[in-house]
Amino acid sequence: MKSEVQKAGLISGIGILIMVLTVPIAEFVIFPKLVDYENAKITFNNITENRSLFTTGIFLHLITLICDVLVAWSLYLFLKPANKNLSLLTALFRVVFSVITLAALLNLISVLNLTQKSDYLTAFDSVLHSEVLLYVKNFHLQWGFAFVFFGIYLILLGALVFKASYIPKVFGVLLIIAGIGYLLDTLRTFFFPMLKMDYIMVTFFGELLFMFWLLIKGWKVKVLED
Repeated sequence: MKSEVQKAGLISGIGILIMVLTVPIAEFVIFPKLVDYENAKITFNNITENRSLFTTGIFLHLITLICDVLVAWSLYLFLKPANKNLSLLTALFRVVFSVITLAALLNLISVLNLTQKSDYLTAFDSVLHSEVLLYVKNFHLQWGFAFVFFGIYLILLGALVFKASYIPKVFGVLLIIAGIGYLLDTLRTFFFPMLKMDYIMVTFFGELLFMFWLLIKGWKVKVLED
């Protein structure tokens, strides 16, 4: 029978895997088909004519949020034997990230409301189009801000993983590098938006590699700590 730590490791791996699948579909497949950041009218018409597709993108983000909370809890249990207090602090940073993301997602719910066809809105079409695009931009800006907390979370997670004797230390190093990458990329967005840092995307693979380890080895670990 698997221990609590082993079960938590497996749940964490599955949760991260689901997020790896849901976010890219929403952000790289669905929304690019609907949103033209340079043309509010086209964006409005696309969303109005494809409401079910836009709603699917919203719910993919919602699934991701649920998995975020699940992974925060399961990794807390998985890493608690290494350091209970640090594990709790790490989980809290991911929960804060999730709360800010949820607040950002409410912008897209507002878009659904604004794109409902109503005759009384026709006189204000140009204003309405701009408002819809503004809500979409607000979502991505606020979601981007949340990654400040996610970057700190990954750095703490990396330190915790490095401390845990039942996890290869290389994953701790990779997670810390990934966290620094998220922080630098997020700060660039707010302070130096014209600066190109595409190469920093390479650092983001740390969490992905850790996910594979959790799915393959994490549920088999033998924990010696009390």
